[in-house]
Amino acid sequence: MRAHQIMTSKVISVTPGTSIVDAANTMLQHRVSGLPVVGDTGELVGMVSEGDFIRRQEIGTGRKRGRWLRFLVGSGREAADFVHERGSKVGEIMTPEPVTVTEQATLDEIVTVMEKNHVKRLPVMSGARLVGIVTRADLLQAVADLARSVPDPTADDDHIRNRVFAAIESNDWKPVALSVTVRDGVVHLGGVISEERSRQAAIVAAENIPGVKLVHDHLCWVDPMSGAYLYSPEDEQSRRAI
Repeated sequence: MRAHQIMTSKVISVTPGTSIVDAANTMLQHRVSGLPVVGDTGELVGMVSEGDFIRRQEIGTGRKRGRWLRFLVGSGREAADFVHERGSKVGEIMTPEPVTVTEQATLDEIVTVMEKNHVKRLPVMSGARLVGIVTRADLLQAVADLARSVPDPTADDDHIRNRVFAAIESNDWKPVALSVTVRDGVVHLGGVISEERSRQAAIVAAENIPGVKLVHDHLCWVDPMSGAYLYSPEDEQSRRAI
């Protein structure tokens, strides 16, 4: 399997000029722990993640160093920390020049890069163009799918995946962070919904794609008000059977 077969293609991103508040709200709204940062022409210029919001002046968690330690780290480090803790825009707290993988990267290569760089998500590139993002959650889904002893995806599976993704993403009811994997014509849908009718709509959209043999539902329901979380009926049944 390769990056383009498990990645999330619909990437939610921000710009360097996006405010810290807007970026935080976007992450909360879409239930993601990190966002690519893109420039005016769409080029990838950085990543912003939950870790960038840990040391912030608003919540009183700025770094507190004694005089001797301040001397050791130097004024440059102190200045950089000041900007990171008090900056009001994404460009002031993001990680520039993030580590990336290509859409042809294997799962082993993805895991190696994640472990080496201590990151939870990787932008997926096609040349200089950002085409997706792969996260630990995508790898977890891949493990769950392959544990069902389904063959590796074929070129036909890739075409089916693209058509299923397009058929669902074109609707207002589309799941958040939609993921689609296909093995031998068997479709696995993942993502987050806040309305149960969206579940059936997504399943029907996938079933209507030529070549689809079966659709497995892994869509999680989340109450946008309380944050209550429920597994799909199919996954809940599997959990109870363990």
